[in-house]
Amino acid sequence: MTKQIEFFLYPGVVSLDVTGPLEVFSSATELLHHDGRLNEGYVPAFSSLCPGAVKTSSGLVLNADVRPGLKERSILLVPGGLVAENTSTDPEVIRAIRAAARKADRIVSVCSGAFILAACDLLEGRRATTHWLVADRLAELYPNITVEADAIYVQDGHISTSAGVTAGIDLALALVEEDYGPSLAIEVARVLLLYRRRPGHQSQFSTLLSIQAKAVEKFSGLVKWMEDNLDQNLTVERLADQVHMSPRTFARIFPSETGMSPARFVEQMRIDRARELIESGTEALEAVAQESGFGREERLRRAFLRRLGISPAQYRAHFIKGELNDKTTHLRDIHL
Repeated sequence: MTKQIEFFLYPGVVSLDVTGPLEVFSSATELLHHDGRLNEGYVPAFSSLCPGAVKTSSGLVLNADVRPGLKERSILLVPGGLVAENTSTDPEVIRAIRAAARKADRIVSVCSGAFILAACDLLEGRRATTHWLVADRLAELYPNITVEADAIYVQDGHISTSAGVTAGIDLALALVEEDYGPSLAIEVARVLLLYRRRPGHQSQFSTLLSIQAKAVEKFSGLVKWMEDNLDQNLTVERLADQVHMSPRTFARIFPSETGMSPARFVEQMRIDRARELIESGTEALEAVAQESGFGREERLRRAFLRRLGISPAQYRAHFIKGELNDKTTHLRDIHL
C-alpha cells in the first residue's frame, strides 16, 4: 500500500529541505515499482496556506496544490528555512499544522522546521534536534524539549526531527529503511550516489571538519596534504617539513592551533577515513587498514577500540545493517 507524504511549504523555505527527502522517497518508489511492487512506495503532496506558487529561499519556485490537513497522510514533513521561527508564530500556520498532524501517522521536520513543530506543541516533552546554528535558540524558546544539538536526526515515537539540510536526506533514508528494510535504503543511497548512510546519533560535524576548522590558515594547507597522504609515514619530521618548520617548533605550535598533538591528529584523520570506507561498503578490513594509513588490520582494530570503544567489525555490523540484494540495478530502467 502506498504511503502519502504531505510537504508543507511556505515562502522562504529551503528548497533542499524539500527536494532532498523528496528524491529519496521518489527513488525508493521507482525501485519498488521496478521490482513489480506497484502498490507500494510514496506519493507526495504539497500543501501551503495559500496554494499555488511558493518561492523558496534560493529563488526556486515550488507549487503547492492543497491546503494543509485536508486528507489523511502517512507522513507530514515540515521543512526549514531562515524564516521558520517567524513562520512558527503565525496562528494560522499553527492551526494548519496541528490539523495536519492529527491526520498523520508520522510527523517529520527538517532543519529549523522543528520550530514550527515546537510552536504546535508537538515536541513537548520529547527529544529533538535542529541545525546546530539554531539549536540553542530552540532550547531557549522551548525548555521542555530535550534538544540534542549534535545529532543528525532524532526519532522519538512517531515524531522525527533532523538537523540542517542534507540531514533530511539521512532521515528520509531511515524512514525508507523502517518501511521497506535496509536493502532498499542502501540501494537508494547507491542510486543517488550518496557517500554513506549516517545513523541519527552521529555528530552533525565530522571530526575532520571540526579539526580543519580549528587548524585555521596556518595549517589548513597541511591538513589538506595530510588528507591526501594518509597512507604515508606521517612523522612529526615529515609534517614539519611540509610547513617549513623545525620539528621542535612544529610540535609546540601545532597543538596550540588544533587542540591535538600531531600523532593524535593523524590517527583521528585515519579513523575518519576508515569509517568512511567501512560505511561506503569496503568489506575487507585489511584493505580499509591499508587505504586509511593504518597499514595492518591489527593496528586499525586497536585504534578503533581505543578511540571508539568498538572494533571495526562491530562498527560495520552496527552501521551497515543489511546486505544488498544480489540483483544488479539497471539505471536505464529507473527513470530518475
